[in-house]
Amino acid sequence: MNKTPIYKRILLKLSGEAMQGKQGHGIDAEVCASIALQVKEVWEAGVDVALVVGGGNIFRGQLESARFGLDRSVADYMGMLATVLNGLALQNALEQIGVETRVMTAIDMHAVAEPYIRRRAMRHLEKKRVVIFVAGTGNPYFTTDTAAALRAKEIGAEVILKATKVDGVYSADPVKDKTAKKFSDLQFIDVLNKHLKVMDATAISMCMDNNLPIVVFDLTTAGNIKRVVLGEAIGTTVK
Repeated sequence: MNKTPIYKRILLKLSGEAMQGKQGHGIDAEVCASIALQVKEVWEAGVDVALVVGGGNIFRGQLESARFGLDRSVADYMGMLATVLNGLALQNALEQIGVETRVMTAIDMHAVAEPYIRRRAMRHLEKKRVVIFVAGTGNPYFTTDTAAALRAKEIGAEVILKATKVDGVYSADPVKDKTAKKFSDLQFIDVLNKHLKVMDATAISMCMDNNLPIVVFDLTTAGNIKRVVLGEAIGTTVK
């Protein structure tokens, strides 16, 4: 394994569910602190780090719109606001351990976070600040997966690290199907054709069109973010 990072700039995609730990809802402080420590490891290795965080642990727009009869656009905006809560929690956890951080939002809320401006985001990264992108793309009907693909290309990230609760991409749900096969490498077109749950189709298409690789790995194992950045063959690489 390399002792030096194989990437200079990464975008880490965190689901809202990753923030809730075992409590099933909301933000788990211990999980938040654990994620912050893993991010710090990579940051201290000299890698530029940006994050996109989801909001499903608080409010999932598409699901809740069906449950409560909400207009889909309204529900999606509510979901975007949930990502802001997660972003602020991560910022607090990172700054408590000495990592300078900026939260940038696609929906203006000046008292809470900076508005997303690409050139400003680039400047923060150049100054070795961790940047957390929240509120998705700022538009309904677009997921935070798509926001991750978009922001990654805008800031010149070399890879998207998709943090999950499983150790890669499988042919079926490994919890429900013991015969499910794990893939070490996949092509984008295979993900689309086989309907594999890596990221949504819009995000996968954007990554494919722009030759942006995705590494899907298990976040729950401490140190895994650094292992991926150092080039260790864990998880599944989609390219």
